[in-house]
Amino acid sequence: MTVIDLESYEDALATYDPVMGLEVHVELGTLTKMFCGCSTELKQDANSQTCPVCLGLPGALPVVNEIGVESAIKIGLALNCEIAEWCRFARKNYFYPDMPKNFQTSQYDEPIAFDGYLDVQLEDGEIFRVQIERAHMEEDTGKSTHVGGATGRIHGASHSLLDYNRAGIPLIEIVTKPIEGAGARAPEVAKAYVAELRELIKALGVSEARMEMGQMRCDVNLSLRPNGTETFGTRSETKNVNSLRSVERAARFEIQRHAAVLNSGGTIVQETRHFHEEDGSTTAGRIKDNAEDYRYFPEPDLVPVAPSRDWVEELRKGLPELPRLRRKRLKEEWGVNEHDMQSILNAGAVDLIVATTDAGAPSDQARKWWMGELARNANETGRSLDELPVTPAQVARVAELVAAGDLNDKLARQVLEGVLAGEGDPDTVVEKRGLKVVSDEGALGTAVDEAIAANAAIADKIRGGKVAAAGALVGAVMKATRGQADAARVRELILEKLGVEG
Repeated sequence: MTVIDLESYEDALATYDPVMGLEVHVELGTLTKMFCGCSTELKQDANSQTCPVCLGLPGALPVVNEIGVESAIKIGLALNCEIAEWCRFARKNYFYPDMPKNFQTSQYDEPIAFDGYLDVQLEDGEIFRVQIERAHMEEDTGKSTHVGGATGRIHGASHSLLDYNRAGIPLIEIVTKPIEGAGARAPEVAKAYVAELRELIKALGVSEARMEMGQMRCDVNLSLRPNGTETFGTRSETKNVNSLRSVERAARFEIQRHAAVLNSGGTIVQETRHFHEEDGSTTAGRIKDNAEDYRYFPEPDLVPVAPSRDWVEELRKGLPELPRLRRKRLKEEWGVNEHDMQSILNAGAVDLIVATTDAGAPSDQARKWWMGELARNANETGRSLDELPVTPAQVARVAELVAAGDLNDKLARQVLEGVLAGEGDPDTVVEKRGLKVVSDEGALGTAVDEAIAANAAIADKIRGGKVAAAGALVGAVMKATRGQADAARVRELILEKLGVEG
């Protein structure tokens, strides 16, 4: 990979003002493709989910997926967009092997949703409004696998394999207006916008929006202009960025790269670029076409889409509580500060905590386990919280056992460890591992007597008024009972037996 000299971020922002445009593609969770009845189920045999329509065979006629249109309207409404009374599809013409028709059915000058906005919250609580240019319907391409090269890209490959199962899967492309005024916080704004958009899409139920699976991906357009000027610079477009962290890194890298090129007297080339996860850099792809190069023209095989106002209003009334408002409500209900709420959001724990409280756990206990023991396990195993093999109901059961005095925190951690290891539900793990708290007074009394007898000097200190020394005897009892005693009750018994008031 070619090493690129970069301007320092601080020096770049001292001279230039970044302007961004973000294009986010969302793969809809419909059962069938956008223009045919082929299944959208993942991980099937290559080319097993195809038909004459999505293969672009002559004479095959497309039909619009109604759920795809409905999902597009929901997204537009949630983004405060105007919903078109009449719009139509267009052919976007270009040749690439994963385009079996040699054109993509999309929308051009007549999108279904336009002129909206999304308010996003930055880490310090500042609200930044991102203006939305449009949200339009289109179809995905097939998948090319390049074999024989060192990079997995077409350059240097010996041959390519084509799978058209993905060709025709419904997409919504959401395009921002130029994002100005973010200054040094532009990369943070980009990350926050995509994060908020992802939460909104998930809340609407139109897609799982799993970026790591390609269900949501972002193209980061960026240009620089000298501070104090209005004319936009030449932009680059970093394609198919598939994580929140990478969106931020791509924007930051391009700011530094553009500044270095401009400061050296060079010229920015309007091009697509590839993002590299391993070091956060980008490299050149192809020269970026303008819209006229795609020779857009209305799709003759599809009728226009004209959603009735009654239908649009019915969908508006059915929208769920939107994520930012929901977070504000939960923050107040849970009694947490802004920093803690942001940590919960960053961990992807909001829905898991809500589901755990719905299953009967107090919210503080739900937060404690998801953001503590379970977050630690997720970090250690390189998984997200929702990928852990434990359910909110199981976490709620652990909290219930702790509240009932059947488990202490140490034992509860062992129970969760067993659940994560596949040993069964919490009650089964408790039974198999023998983890219940020892509450039998006789057994506890015996353990306390043995601890006092084995630690006479400490016992004398306690009798002499050094009550804090009781902690050592509590520790001895807990060790003897493998952590299964109730520590508070053990302390009470020690003081009772030594004739000392606590």
